[in-house]
Amino acid sequence: MSDLIPKHGGYRNLKSFQMAQLCYDVTVRFCSKYIDRFSRTKDQMVQAARSGVQNIAEGSQASATSKKTELKLTQVARASLEELKLDYEDFLRQRGLALWERDNPLRQALIDRRCQTADDVAGWVKDVSRFYGRGGPSGPCSSTSTPKLPPTPCWF
Repeated sequence: MSDLIPKHGGYRNLKSFQMAQLCYDVTVRFCSKYIDRFSRTKDQMVQAARSGVQNIAEGSQASATSKKTELKLTQVARASLEELKLDYEDFLRQRGLALWERDNPLRQALIDRRCQTADDVAGWVKDVSRFYGRGGPSGPCSSTSTPKLPPTPCWF
């Protein structure tokens, strides 16, 4: 009987699920602080983040009976998270803030921190704010040969 239906689920152990869940939790906090509570954008961002999480879980569960459904739901999750990314980029652009480039030291520091929870992200923000101040290592949005850095996000 165990060979008839392959092992499935286990999505909580997937790095993609864990990161999507972290993005969802951070997005809820971010939107609560920076996006008007009556704004359609807030609803869209939170729902896009939620959809990423839910579709990864649902796709993992469906993997036992349909790889096609698993792939379809995984693609829906990717599309939802891309939509969320674009909303964050819009937020920065509309406020004249720079998007961190791949080689930005703060971006790398956040990746290196390996945050597991929104509280971990908040702790990182506080640590960076104490060390660099709100402007990051280049000062408050100063422009040099590298792209200007946005103020350190104080989302929490």
